[in-house]
Amino acid sequence: MAVETQRSVLPGSRVHVSQGLVTMVIALVAILVLGLLVAPSSLAPGVLLGVIPFASVLAIVGLGQMLVVQQSGIDLSVPGAVSIAVVLSTHVPNGDSGRLGLAVLLCVVFAVVGGLINGFLVGVMGLNAVITTLGSNGLMFGAILAISGGVPRTTTSLLASITNGNVLGIPNTLLMLVVVLLLVSLLLKKTVAGRRFEGVGASPAATRAMGLRVRTHKVSAYVWAQLLYSFAGIMLAGIVAQPTAYLGNNYLLPSVAVVVLGGTSLLGGRGFPVATIVAAFFLTQLEQFSLALGVPYAARTLMQAGALVLGVAIYTINWGRVRRWLLSRRSAAAEPASA
Repeated sequence: MAVETQRSVLPGSRVHVSQGLVTMVIALVAILVLGLLVAPSSLAPGVLLGVIPFASVLAIVGLGQMLVVQQSGIDLSVPGAVSIAVVLSTHVPNGDSGRLGLAVLLCVVFAVVGGLINGFLVGVMGLNAVITTLGSNGLMFGAILAISGGVPRTTTSLLASITNGNVLGIPNTLLMLVVVLLLVSLLLKKTVAGRRFEGVGASPAATRAMGLRVRTHKVSAYVWAQLLYSFAGIMLAGIVAQPTAYLGNNYLLPSVAVVVLGGTSLLGGRGFPVATIVAAFFLTQLEQFSLALGVPYAARTLMQAGALVLGVAIYTINWGRVRRWLLSRRSAAAEPASA
């Protein structure tokens, strides 16, 4: 049984800090220090500026996945959702910045339709989330091939200038992430609807008895998630000059890993947006550290999987019980020796 993520209170203040946030801040500082000692090239200013856009994309995808996980679900349609936004953002304008607005509108339509399909099948029909979202992911890639024909297109100059620009030296992608984080955090933590959303995820039966619309909240999680995936895909289309139709494949495992590392329980309930963001930057910097060391791609994938397993272990294992068991074993081993 999962142990609910504890929250510690900073002494002398009313600020609450989640265990996941503390853990990920320590982990991020540790990987930065390790990089400084072992692979200084991973912390070069140019490298860090290049990492921020991709970390921001992963963070936004992670926030979408977090909303689904909060409803005790899992969304395996992340690759298709991100990739279809990339394809629409490049193929519909076909280099014409004047058609970028139409492309963004189509991304929103596709995201809402995809979210409603996933939400209806999982939240209303009660189908398995893994099978359902994996199937919808296949449908999305079918649409991607139909639209793109497997041929990449160059992004528009307008989208490239927006995503690769900066304000007072701060990358626009980081500013976009901050705006998304504020919206998600405020909606979840400061509104009645957000508190109900978290309540439904924590205990559907109890909230159903209170008269809340459990199915509606579950459907909304998939819709909002798809919108966030789509926004991340649009950003990715601007960051990469000539993006391929399969860029979304890089975000399936990491999207789940950052949610788990951030402390959100796979059984649903409370979500931790800020911790999820920090986990995304940690995972991205871990990838950059591995690249600096010349670690092969297969090994880097195993590292991501290992981070996911570690996150599950940190927040689900009852470490107090493990400690008591070890102490009891040590006491039992010491008794014959004393005798």
